[in-house]
Amino acid sequence: MDTPLSTIAVVGLGTMGTGIAEVLALAGREVIGIDISEAAARQAVTSLEASTARAVGRGRITEQERADALARFRTYDTLQAAADAELVIEVVPETYEIKQQVFRELDAVVSATAILATGTNALSVTRLAAESQHPERVLGLHFFNPAPAMKLVEVVSSVLTAPPAVEAVTRLARELGKEPVAVGDRPGFVADGLLFGYLNQAAAMYEANYASREDIDAAMKLGCGLPMGPLALLDLIGIDTARTVLEAMYSASHDRLHAPAPVLGQLSEAGLTGRKAGRGFYTYDVPGGQDVVPDALTPSPEAAAGTGREIASVGVAGSGTMASGIAEVFAKAGYTVVLAARGQEKADLAKSRIAKSLERSVTKGRLTAEARDETLARITAAGSLDAFAEVDLAVEAVAEDLQVKQQLFATLDKVCRPGAVLATTTSSLPVIAIARATARPEDVIGMHFFNPAPAMKLVEVVRTVLTADDVHATVRAVCSKIRKHPVDCGDRAGFIVNALLFPYLNNAIKMVEEHYASLDDIDAAMKLGGGYPMGPFELLDVVGLDVSLAIEKVLHREFRDPGLAPAPLLEHLVAAGCLGRKTGRGFREYARR
Repeated sequence: MDTPLSTIAVVGLGTMGTGIAEVLALAGREVIGIDISEAAARQAVTSLEASTARAVGRGRITEQERADALARFRTYDTLQAAADAELVIEVVPETYEIKQQVFRELDAVVSATAILATGTNALSVTRLAAESQHPERVLGLHFFNPAPAMKLVEVVSSVLTAPPAVEAVTRLARELGKEPVAVGDRPGFVADGLLFGYLNQAAAMYEANYASREDIDAAMKLGCGLPMGPLALLDLIGIDTARTVLEAMYSASHDRLHAPAPVLGQLSEAGLTGRKAGRGFYTYDVPGGQDVVPDALTPSPEAAAGTGREIASVGVAGSGTMASGIAEVFAKAGYTVVLAARGQEKADLAKSRIAKSLERSVTKGRLTAEARDETLARITAAGSLDAFAEVDLAVEAVAEDLQVKQQLFATLDKVCRPGAVLATTTSSLPVIAIARATARPEDVIGMHFFNPAPAMKLVEVVRTVLTADDVHATVRAVCSKIRKHPVDCGDRAGFIVNALLFPYLNNAIKMVEEHYASLDDIDAAMKLGGGYPMGPFELLDVVGLDVSLAIEKVLHREFRDPGLAPAPLLEHLVAAGCLGRKTGRGFREYARR
């Protein structure tokens, strides 16, 4: 096991196996590609030729480096070819039967010092190792797709794995330019263990007709900065594969969040397994293609349109960061804005915050001085809601407290003219409970902006059972005018983004509670393996642990799912006053400014 791992066999030349082979060959390893399908082997060679040609064209490698890499990759159709390999990585189909057969046959082929690695992301490494005559040399080596681009590699030890084997493959991963994360043997490991629960919840949300596939995906991309929406990602991974992973996770956790959404089974049984089949949640131009084409579920622009109310002036209630940001957004779009706070001094302070924001935009060349002055001139700071008497749209952005919002809406009901649209920016409270504080609940709707409002493109448009059609049409039209992307969702806890985001964050905390992985390893896994802009603990500290706990409690209370109960560690940190960056300490400690 102390050998340099210079000759490596890859068993299974599908997309992942071919990608791993490419990484190894470019790093100077002799690669033995094995697949019982001659067509798969030929396709692997063709894929490697094409990808390395693109790399040459982009200046990432030289023509000589390409030729050397191609010469180091040879394909075979029998496991006997792995006889001289110091490491064998299997990436055959995700079933125990096939993988166990591979391990049994490899025992009779490879040397006593060879390391055997499984590329599984769902099955038990321990159970696979038990099929080998030398379980101490078996471990998990989980690359992420596409292997040449993704930096994360999870190195998975079973209770039987010898430390020198772990050390050898960890060293190899670093030499390949990857970031290895050491984890124990449980379904999903770190990245998929968090990712697939989130994907499953998104599938269930779609199945419940809560939101369209387009809106769910747009919400998570624009609201969280993710590279792909969850349903598009399920199509890429393969819906059948996702179902297999979730089944394995559920068998270990018995957490309802991991129980595969029925729609995953229905699509799998129908052969609608995603991109590889040409159809899954979306329809693609060809099997294996990546271009989405319209189908019967694709919304038409006409369907989203409707006759709304005329909006020329907007009132924004609040004096905090969100209120200032929303007022800035509306003023930039040409609306006359009244920014009202509790007292003139607070209103003036909020307007000065907008002036500083606009000045930064001028300094960065994003806004002209003339546009800055015109925007600021459209905003009137007021010390009372009485200034909303003539506005066409009133938007509240006050504290996330139901009683506070209800009192404010009761005041708006008296102050605002008949026909004015009343919008709440709540992220977790029931909009209908706020609407019922007025005598005109049909005029009330949710407009959930994301922070910082000037930069974030998403607005969740939340209809209650009483919201009028023309009010909904009005708000969607306004969102387009202020250059935001509206997504429709019903009035239930968390809407789209928070309902999918916070269970994922809560599960990350549970991983730390169970001592399965460290904060740093989990954050690294989700950034490098999932393409997330921030790891879950970085994000929790930015959002605020008190805010996160409040949202978790709302979700748990609404859906009554034991898996949504806030992690005790989160509750303990909040009780101790460790609320994240704003207090200098949360999951991590921060320098005080």
